[in-house]
Amino acid sequence: MTCKVRTVEVNAVRLKELREDRALSTRELAKLAGVHHHTVLNLENRRGNAHPRTVRKLAAALGVEPRELRRRTADDGQ
Repeated sequence: MTCKVRTVEVNAVRLKELREDRALSTRELAKLAGVHHHTVLNLENRRGNAHPRTVRKLAAALGVEPRELRRRTADDGQ
């Protein structure tokens, strides 16, 4: 039996904007969020999705709501 983990598609441009607005490097953001810096790099470069917990950690470190980091799609009604 396999357990499928739900992931969230992150808005790479918004993540990078928020990080740069706070004058943080990818390593500094990763440390504040408690994630590996490769995670931040991969998300900013659109290499994969994130676990919801990771999105929450990044959002908290950036002082925003997690929904601000989620990529909006046509299905979102946006």
